[in-house]
Amino acid sequence: MLYDAVSDPAARSPPALREAYEEQLRAVVDDVGVEAAAAESGVDREAVESVADGPAPDLRVEDAAALLALDDGRPDAETIVLELQDHLLMAMTTGVVDVDTIASNVDLDLSGQEVQQAIEGRTSMTLAQLAAIQQYLAERNDR
Repeated sequence: MLYDAVSDPAARSPPALREAYEEQLRAVVDDVGVEAAAAESGVDREAVESVADGPAPDLRVEDAAALLALDDGRPDAETIVLELQDHLLMAMTTGVVDVDTIASNVDLDLSGQEVQQAIEGRTSMTLAQLAAIQQYLAERNDR
């Protein structure tokens, strides 16, 4: 479900973590096909093709969740997004990290407020942004 794409996200670079997310998505798209994935998920066909062909760092988390939800073994897209948000917020709590700390320690060119909005789902977050945030939080919590 994105956040569990690898067992140790702290040991990966953000690009490697993002690629792990994309591998999960690619497996789903390969199973159902590009055409069906686009039609059933509501995700733009070009975006689905970029997932199939890789890489797709600008893919939005909401679109990734819609694609993952096509797998019968996974919950619906909304649940996937909510679980991801909960996971990130719990990692922030565990590491006693605020959004300004995240913003100043990841290479995203986002303010603390923008990081907060992305984590809370008030603005779109890309897979690349998710990877940078998750990797930083995991690394911080491993200390």
